[in-house]
Amino acid sequence: MSGSAPKQQSIDLSTLSVQNLSAVKQQLDEELEHLTNSFAKLRAAQTRFRECIRAIKNGVNPEMADKTILIPLTTSLYVPGKLADTEKVLVDVGTGYYVEKKTADAIKFYTKKIDALNSNLQDLEKIIAQKGQNVKIVEEVLRQKVMAQNSSAPVAASA
Repeated sequence: MSGSAPKQQSIDLSTLSVQNLSAVKQQLDEELEHLTNSFAKLRAAQTRFRECIRAIKNGVNPEMADKTILIPLTTSLYVPGKLADTEKVLVDVGTGYYVEKKTADAIKFYTKKIDALNSNLQDLEKIIAQKGQNVKIVEEVLRQKVMAQNSSAPVAASA
């Protein structure tokens, strides 16, 4: 993330009411949950790309030419088949488009994808850590305000 990151707006939390602090905390919690879900999805994509590399290295080689292998049609449905060509594979390049590539080029393609995701994951990890810190700060100010509010509330005298 280069210099195009949005500017952060600073707010003096001590000037906010308990209700406003609660709203800020809720918004931060929602952002943190969204970022965490995005992180998990990127991690899953990275794992799928690693699995593609492993499948190419282990399953698409000359010694597999005449052997029956299981071809995945979906994540849970496989059919038996034989490789027509052990030098080339079809690579999903996104949005339903497939490109025929040599196995070495396919591995390079997936490696680049993994590296790009790794960079994005590192950036996202920093953002998640900062958001988590922001949540803790808001929680602490909110806790202090609630305690101050409760200690200044008049205590009913019992007779």
